[in-house]
Amino acid sequence: MSMVHHFIFKDTETGRELVLPVTPKGYDIEHGRKANSISMQQVGDVNLPGLPVLLDTELECLLPAQAYPFLQPGAGTNPWVYLEQLEKWSDAGTVLRFVVSGTPVNAAVILDPIRYREQDGTGDLYCTIPLRGYRALEADTVQSSQTGNANRSAEAEPERSDTYTVQAGDTLGAICRRFYGDFSLYGRLAAANGIANPDLIHPGQVLRLPAREELPAAAAPSRSRQAATATKTSYDDNDRRWRVQLSKEDAVQVANHSDFKKAFDSAKSHLNGGGILGGQ
Repeated sequence: MSMVHHFIFKDTETGRELVLPVTPKGYDIEHGRKANSISMQQVGDVNLPGLPVLLDTELECLLPAQAYPFLQPGAGTNPWVYLEQLEKWSDAGTVLRFVVSGTPVNAAVILDPIRYREQDGTGDLYCTIPLRGYRALEADTVQSSQTGNANRSAEAEPERSDTYTVQAGDTLGAICRRFYGDFSLYGRLAAANGIANPDLIHPGQVLRLPAREELPAAAAPSRSRQAATATKTSYDDNDRRWRVQLSKEDAVQVANHSDFKKAFDSAKSHLNGGGILGGQ
């Protein structure tokens, strides 16, 4: 014998509870995390796990005006009583617990506008209840001594320090975001520290962190770096070798100056993981 599920809505603040008088034919639940896709230079598209998805579904249910044999025990036969309570919760934006008995479904939800119709002259209401998962917003609070406000919501401000020691996995762009709040300053930070190639920093390297207004202009990229950026690489499974290929225009340009070896070595270091890729 199959189990009969009860579809329950409960206002946790008032304790008021509503059990649908007729079990809906079915429901659809999505669970898990949605991947966030980002595009990274020299890497391409990358998928990262995002936040858990919120419940987003609709219930199609019958609010009866007749004493049908399939009603839940104790169910009433005035559909407008059920509809009135659902509409009150929807109008007020009340956060409810939605529970399906005998299942793991137990979620905080709010109700989008309720839709209903009469169609067969019985007085029954055919109702659509849109459920939207609810997640409370949590904002960090900081003490304000300037305005006199006891607490106010604010975004975390960039850290301040005179120096920073590079850690494994760091990039100049990430360091700029952390200490200046602006990823795009990586070229100026490189210039402030005499770093010729902003894409190459090493663990243990100590960086000076001048005030933002004291950062010098970013240096123009060297020809070797331009060549390395234009370099196309591929791996040959048969030869088990990396292949480095320049476009015809870039090859002619690089071959005509003395930095060719530097350009090639720079490209090779990218392939072999010779340093931490930074900047962009």
